[in-house]
Amino acid sequence: MFDLDGWREIFQSIGKNKLRTVLSGLTITFAILLFTILLGMGNGLKNTFKSFFSRDAENAMFIMPNRTTKAFRGYQSGRRIEFENEDIDYIVKNYGDKIEHIIRRNQRQVDISYDNKKSNYPLIAVDPEIQFLEMAVPFEGRFINQLDLNKKSKVIVIGRMTKKDLFPKGISAVGKYVNVGGLAYKVVGSFTDPGGDNEERLNYIPITTAQSIYGNDDKVDQINILYKSDLSTDQAIAFGNELVRDLKDRYDVAPRDQRGIRITNRAEVVQGTKQTSGALDMIVIIISIGTLIAGIVGISNIMIYIVKERTKELGIRKALGATPKSIIKMIMFEALFITSIAGYLGLVIGMGVLSYIAPGLEEYFIKDPQVDSGIVIFATVLLIISGIIAGYLPARRAAKIKPIVALNDA
Repeated sequence: MFDLDGWREIFQSIGKNKLRTVLSGLTITFAILLFTILLGMGNGLKNTFKSFFSRDAENAMFIMPNRTTKAFRGYQSGRRIEFENEDIDYIVKNYGDKIEHIIRRNQRQVDISYDNKKSNYPLIAVDPEIQFLEMAVPFEGRFINQLDLNKKSKVIVIGRMTKKDLFPKGISAVGKYVNVGGLAYKVVGSFTDPGGDNEERLNYIPITTAQSIYGNDDKVDQINILYKSDLSTDQAIAFGNELVRDLKDRYDVAPRDQRGIRITNRAEVVQGTKQTSGALDMIVIIISIGTLIAGIVGISNIMIYIVKERTKELGIRKALGATPKSIIKMIMFEALFITSIAGYLGLVIGMGVLSYIAPGLEEYFIKDPQVDSGIVIFATVLLIISGIIAGYLPARRAAKIKPIVALNDA
C-alpha cells in the first residue's frame, strides 16, 4: 500500500538536507553518465573497425601475382608472374569442393564520357560472380551475365557515383552508350556498393571482352575466390595457404618468396577482427567496471555518512515510538528514490551527449557511438542496489541503538 506519510517524511528529509541530497545524486549521475559515454565510444571504435572489413563478402580470398624476390629452380629473382585462364581450370579441378565462385579480375584506368561530361574511372573486367563478392546491388537494369561473357559483349555496368557524375539527374543510364577509352559500351545497369563512394566509381565489363579488346590474350591480373561458407576460419586459412603453395610450385616460385604470389584471405582478417573486437570488448568492460566500482564506493561512503549524520534524528524517532523496521524502511526508500532519479538523469544526459558529439567523432575513427539502453539500465540498477545495501547496514545498526545513546552520540 502506498504510504503517503512515509513519502512525506522522505521529501521533508530531502528538503532539509539539500546539499547532502545533491551530492548523493551527483555521484550516481556522474557514474552513469561516464559509464554511458565510455561504453558508447568503445562501441563506436568497434563499429569503425568492423566497417573497414565489411565492403566485401567475408568468405573471400584474393590471389595476386607479382615479381619474384628470390632465385629458384634456375630462374633469377625479379621474374614477373602472370596468371592465365587455364589457372582457373587448375584451381577448380583441385579445389572445386571448397569453392562457391571463382572470379578473374583485370583492372585499368580509362576515361569514360557521356555527352559532354567526362572523367577518369577504374574499369574492372570480371566474371559475373563478382557481384556476390563485392555485394554490389543493381538499382536499375542488371549486372553482367554469362551470356555477355560468352558473346564478349561490349556492355558495362556503372557505379552509382559514375552515373551521378555523367548523367543528368532523373535520367536512366540503362540502354545508353558511353565512350570508354574511345570505344562505345552499352550501359546495362547501375549498382550500389556497401563500400561507399569509391567502390561506386568502379565500372564492370565482361573479362572476355577485355581480354579480346585490350590484350588479345588470356592473362589474368588477379584471381578472386569465394570459398564455401561452411568452412571454418581455420579450414579457410589452411585452404588459402595450400592453394598458394601449389600455385607457387606451378609457377616455380620459391616457397619462402612472399611477393611472387600473394594472398589476402578474409578468413585471416575475420580472425583478426574477432580478436581485436574481443580486446576492445575487454577494455570497455574493464573501464566500465572501474567506473561502476568508483560509483559504488562513492555512493556507499555517502550513505554511510548520511546515516551517521542522522544518528540523533533516528534516536528522536525511536524515542517517539518509531520501530527499527520503520526507520530502516525510511532510509532505504530515501536512498532508492535519490539513486533512481539520479541514475535516470545520468542515463538521459549520457545518451544526449553521445548523440550530440557522434557526428564529430567520425574523424577520430569512432562511428555511431551508441549503447544498449538495457546495459545502462542494468548498471543503474546495480548502483541503486549498491546504494541501498550501503545504507541498509549502517541504518540497521543505527536502528538498534537505544535513544539515549543516539542522543548522547550526537
